[in-house]
Amino acid sequence: MGSKKFKLAVLVSGQGTNLQAIIDQIEQGTLAAEIPIVISNAKEAFALERAKNHGIKPVFLDPKSYSGKEEFDRALKDLLRAEAVDLVCLSGFMRILGKAFINSFAGKIINIHPSLLPAFPGLHPQQQALEHGVKFSGCTVHFVDEGVDSGPIILQSVVPVYDSDDEEALSKRILEQEHIIYPRAIQLMVENRLTVSERKVTQKKN
Repeated sequence: MGSKKFKLAVLVSGQGTNLQAIIDQIEQGTLAAEIPIVISNAKEAFALERAKNHGIKPVFLDPKSYSGKEEFDRALKDLLRAEAVDLVCLSGFMRILGKAFINSFAGKIINIHPSLLPAFPGLHPQQQALEHGVKFSGCTVHFVDEGVDSGPIILQSVVPVYDSDDEEALSKRILEQEHIIYPRAIQLMVENRLTVSERKVTQKKN
């Protein structure tokens, strides 16, 4: 390995608080990786400002500049290949990635989702949880496959749901846990400690 750093690309569409949590862990020396590039499909995503503030290359990839999903995915793949990234981290990235893209980075794309998957995949999972009347919710880091939030689960964290909760209150409590478990899951990837067998992800001991 030598001194080669493990390279992450972070794909974002919004505020980028999970991106910030990852950057913070890297800068504190608790996550042994670097982020050469942050890519957004949304020009106004504040996450791009966060990247710029930390000397990371911010890239706005405009979906309207491409004839369709496949061409956008190809351009995205070319950007990631050019940076020789080891892991693609989705952080509120509001696009479904196509089969060809996912196959190009098989086992090297992870996502964080604000529910205890397989419960409440897709949009507004916090509101789904409240409407369902669950007593606990949380967040999940998982490998990305061709389904929606359906890939093998790496880590989860549980939070209580209170009778007084609205979507904003529950989202805030879940987000605090996201900021803890996402960098932790990335570090497990850095250390090559995860084994996937069918749907089950196991951690190898240090």
